[in-house]
Amino acid sequence: MSAMSEAVSLGPAGQPEQPPLIQLQGIRKRYGGHDGAPAVEVLRGLTLSIGAGEFVAIVGASGSGKSTLMHLLGCLDRPSDGTYRFAGQDVASLNPDELAWLRREAFGFVFQGYHLIATESARENVEVPALYAGMPASARHARSEALLKRLGLGDRLDHRPNQLSGGQQQRVSIARALMNGGRIILADEPTGALDSSSGAEVMALLGELADAGHTIILITHDRKVAAQARRVIEIRDGEIIEDSGAIAIAATSTALPPLDMSRAAHDTGASLGTELLDAARAAWRVLWINRFRTGLTLLGIIIGVASVIVMLAIGLGTRQQVMAQLGAFGSNLLYMASRGESSRIPGRSITLVDLDALKDVPGISHVLPNVTGNKVIRHGNLDVQTYVRGTGPALPQIQTWPVAKGGFFTEEDEREMATVAVLGAHLAEKLMPDVPNPVGQSILIGNVPFQVIGVMSAKGALTGEKDEDDVLLLPFSTAGIRVFGQREPTYTVMAVADVKRVTEVEAAVDATMFERHRIRDYGISNAAASIAAEAKTQDNMTMMLSLIAAVSLVVGGIGVMNVMLMTVRERTREIGIRMATGARRRDILRQFLTEAVLVSVVGGVAGIVVGVTVAALLLVWDVPVIFSLSAVGGAFACAVVTGLVFGFMPARKASGLDPVVALAGQ
Repeated sequence: MSAMSEAVSLGPAGQPEQPPLIQLQGIRKRYGGHDGAPAVEVLRGLTLSIGAGEFVAIVGASGSGKSTLMHLLGCLDRPSDGTYRFAGQDVASLNPDELAWLRREAFGFVFQGYHLIATESARENVEVPALYAGMPASARHARSEALLKRLGLGDRLDHRPNQLSGGQQQRVSIARALMNGGRIILADEPTGALDSSSGAEVMALLGELADAGHTIILITHDRKVAAQARRVIEIRDGEIIEDSGAIAIAATSTALPPLDMSRAAHDTGASLGTELLDAARAAWRVLWINRFRTGLTLLGIIIGVASVIVMLAIGLGTRQQVMAQLGAFGSNLLYMASRGESSRIPGRSITLVDLDALKDVPGISHVLPNVTGNKVIRHGNLDVQTYVRGTGPALPQIQTWPVAKGGFFTEEDEREMATVAVLGAHLAEKLMPDVPNPVGQSILIGNVPFQVIGVMSAKGALTGEKDEDDVLLLPFSTAGIRVFGQREPTYTVMAVADVKRVTEVEAAVDATMFERHRIRDYGISNAAASIAAEAKTQDNMTMMLSLIAAVSLVVGGIGVMNVMLMTVRERTREIGIRMATGARRRDILRQFLTEAVLVSVVGGVAGIVVGVTVAALLLVWDVPVIFSLSAVGGAFACAVVTGLVFGFMPARKASGLDPVVALAGQ
C-alpha cells in the first residue's frame, strides 16, 4: 500500500484537513484501439472532488460518459490516464484483492437493472457483501433482516427476485448496498425502471441516507431527479460542463467516520470453511434449478464410477476363483525327485532316510513320499492303463484334495501294506462306467486284488499334459513293494507351513540335501511360480478393465467442463454482481470450482450406489465378485479429482473476468 503523495494541509482553525473522499485528476478513459481500429475516448481529462457526506447528482444524456464515470468511481474499472485518489490513497496502487476490499467496505451499488442474483432470496442477496467480508452467519442474518424490515420488505425475506416487483427489487439492492455500512452509495439511474410512486420512494430513501451521513452519488439523465440532490454536476461528451459546487458539511454532521485504508492490505475476507459452505449451498441450488442438464452431466460420472467398481469387483472375484483353483494343486508345496542317473549311483539316490532328515527342516510341516508308474488295471472284463501313485494318508489335507465318496487309507493301512485303493474321478468313470458308487468294488493290478475304499473329487489339470483325476492312489508301502518292487520314492512332496516362505524353505531343503549328498543329484521345484504368473496375468486383465472403465470418468469430466463453461457464460452478470459487492478473484474461483466438485461428488455417490447394486446382482447370478473398499474409495476419489481438474478451467475463466465487463453480460 503506497503512502499519501500529498501533504496534509491545515484548516482555518489550525487543524489538519482530511483530503477529499474522492479526488479525480485528469481522468481519461478510452475503449478500443486494438487491431488498427481507432480508440474511442469516453472521458476526456475529467477533474472532480467529492467530500464525505455529500449528496451529488451527476446528470447527462445517454452516451455522455456518466455510467463510465460511475464504474471508475466504484473501482469496477480503471482509467486509461489520470489519477484517482480515494481518501488520499492512489487507487492505481491497489492490487485486485485490495480493490475488492475497497468495493466491499466503501461502496454500495444501486443499479438501474437491480442486478440481483436470480437464484438467491432477498435475504441472501442482501447478505452477499457481508459474506465476503467474513461477517458471522448469525450477524449476517440479523442485519439483513433488519435492513429489509426497515425498507418495508419484512414479509418478503425469502422471496426470489422474480417474485418481487421492480420497486421491491430496488429496495433489496439498496439494502444490499447498506449491508457493510454503505459509506458511499453509487446509484446508477435508480428510478429509471420504476413507476413514479416507486421512484419517489427510492429518492426519499436516498435522501434519508444522505441525512444519516452517507455519501450519495446519483447517476441520472433526469434533471428533476438530479434536482433533489444537494450538488448537481452536469457531464457532456466526457467533460464536466457545470458543477453547482460542493456544499460544506457542518462539523456537527452525522457524516460517517473515515475509512481506515491500511486494512486493505491485511484483508482476509471470509474464512475458507464459511465460504465453501455457502458456495456449496448456492451450487446445490443452481444444480437443482437446472436439474435436467445436471442429470445428463451426472450420467457420465455415474457410469464411470460404477464401471470402475464393477470391473474391479469382477476382476478381483475372478482372480480369487482362479487362485483358489490353482491353490488346489498346492501353492505351498515343494516337489523333489532324483536327477538323471543318480538313482543308479550307489548312495546317491533319494532315500527314506533323506526324507526323515527333511522333516526337521524349519518350515516343513509334512513330507509325503510317492512312488509312481503306469499299470494296467482290471475290473470285471474291462482293462484300463492308468497312472498309479503310491502316497501317504495325508495327501487329501496336504494337496487340498477332498474325497468325494467313501474314505482314504489310513496310517494303519500304510503300516500293514493293506491292499486298498482310491480312484480318481475320471478313472472311476472309465473303469466302472455303469457302477454308481465304486466303493466296495474289487480291482486287479497284475494278479494282486485291491478293494476300492474311496473316489476322489474332480481336481482337473494344472497343465494340459496330465489329468490329475485319471489316477489310482495306493498306500506308499503297498505300491512300492507289491506293485513296483521299489522301496525308495520316485518323488517327494513337501508341505510348507507358510506359503510366503516357500522360497526360503526351498533353499533350506536344498542346503540339507546338498550337505547329505555333496552333489546336486536331485531337483526341487514348486507350483508357486506358475501360480504367481497366473496371478500377474489376472492383475493385468483387471487393470486393463479398470482403465477402460476409467475412460468413462474422463468423458464425464469433459461433460462437467462443458456444462461449467456454459454456466459461466449464462451467469456472467452474477459474477459481476459478486465482484461489485466485494468478491475477490479467488472467491469466484472457489464458487465455480465448488459447483464442479459438487457435481462430481453427487455423481460419485450415485455411481457407488449403482456399481454396488450391479455387483450385488452379479453375485446373485453366480458371477465371482469381490467388493473392495479401496476400489470404491479410489473410484470416488477419481470422480472428485475429475471435477477439480475439468472444473478448474471454467472456474479460472470466471474469476478472470473484468467486473465492469461481467456486469454488462447476460
